Order: sequence, then structure tokens, then C-alpha cells
Amino acid sequence: MPHLTGGAAGASGTAGGPAGATGTAVRTALGVPGFAHPLVAPAQWTALARPGTPLDWVVLDVAGGPGARPDPNCLQAVDPLHQAGVRVLGRLDLARGVRARADLVRDAHRYLDWYRVDGFLLDRCPLGRAELDGVRGVLADLREVTGTAHLVLGHGSHPHPGYADYADQLVTFSGSWSDYRWSQVAEWTADHPPERFCHFVHGVPRGHLEEALRIARWQGAATIYFTDRTRGRTSGEPWEAMPGYWDEIVSRLGTGVSE
Repeated sequence: MPHLTGGAAGASGTAGGPAGATGTAVRTALGVPGFAHPLVAPAQWTALARPGTPLDWVVLDVAGGPGARPDPNCLQAVDPLHQAGVRVLGRLDLARGVRARADLVRDAHRYLDWYRVDGFLLDRCPLGRAELDGVRGVLADLREVTGTAHLVLGHGSHPHPGYADYADQLVTFSGSWSDYRWSQVAEWTADHPPERFCHFVHGVPRGHLEEALRIARWQGAATIYFTDRTRGRTSGEPWEAMPGYWDEIVSRLGTGVSE
């Protein structure tokens, strides 16, 4: 198990953060895990392409993957993002390591051919050392498909540190605000710059937005997505719609650099 440091106390300034996250200016940007289908949320997809929006990347998930055929609505939604210079990532489901590599490569080709994606979010990525070789093989396959792909591993919590040697970014937290505000960061993350880590947090109240940003900065995650939406039996995925404070978080991150 990796050693853990910190928690909410560190975020409020009463304890030190990871060595790699202190003393440097860090650009914090949004990584959007994937809105609902453009037919359901057209205005939200349009808003992503507004000039000045601090986006690192946006995930496209057509139908639990690229779907069986090109979707003109999705192509219409991502074209303005390409034109604005925003990376679009296709979502690939690793199913905790049991998905066949051939199926993943097939879906990658479809995303590239149909939507000209710039990389992939490998969702439900396994965490353990035993699965590392398999994930490394998948990443190698994807880089053979396109050597310029931006590859993000969607672990959702801290994996074995070896995963950081092979992907561009790791999602080391995905969960609720109640868990995030008392979360801890693995010490090994201090060996890497904040640009390597992503945090997705749902259920963040508007009044705690600045606290959430402090936690991300202290824990060394430069790509974030915070929303006041919650996960429930009837509410679906909390990432499917913009947070109610979208304009506020865009404004807070718009300066680009935070100490």
C-alpha cells in the first residue's frame, strides 16, 4: 500500500502538501468527464467551445463507446471543440481489466475515423500491480494506432504507482464531495507534476467550491471537474450536465495560474 499524507487539514493550510505540488505555479484546468448525448444537452456542448473556457480536454461517449455507426449529432458537437483547439477524448471502458484488447482497439479506430479524437479516457481502469502489464499492453496498442494520442487512465482512486510510467494522466479521485474533503493523497504522486493527475468530484456545494479547489491544488491535481450534481438511483451520472455554478468555476480558473 502506498503511504498517504494529508486530508482536509492540508487543504486549509494546517499541514504541508506533496513536495511536487508546492512552491510552483500550477495551471488548473477542467477535464470534462462527458456530458449527455448532444441531442439531450445541445446547449451545454455548445458552451464548451466558448473562447477562454479553461479546458484541458472533453470526453465523448456516444453510446457506451463510439457506437456502431457514425453519429452526425456527435460530430457536429465536437467539431467546434476541434476548431477551438480543445482536445476531445473518446471513452473506452476497460471493465476493470477484463475487456478484450481487440475490442478496445476496434473502438479506438472508430473514434478516430468518425470523430477525429485526440486521445482516450480509459475508464474503469484497474488499480493493482497484477493488472499493470495488461493495461500497459493496451496503451501500447493505442499508441500504435496513433502516436499522438493523449491517454488518461480512469482509475478513480490511487493505483499502483507503476501506472504513472505509461499514461499521460491518471484520474486518482472520482467520487463524492463528502469523501473528497477528507481524502488523502498517496506520497508517490509527489514524484510527478500536478499536470499528471485529475480529480472528478460530484456533490460539491457552491459555498465549498473554493475549498474544493484548494484541496485539488494541495494534493497536486491540475485537471479537475467539480459539480453540484449528485449520483442517485434516478439522477443518473452526475457528469452528464453542467454544474449550476459553471460560469463561476470558469471565472475562477480563467486566470490560468494559481500558487
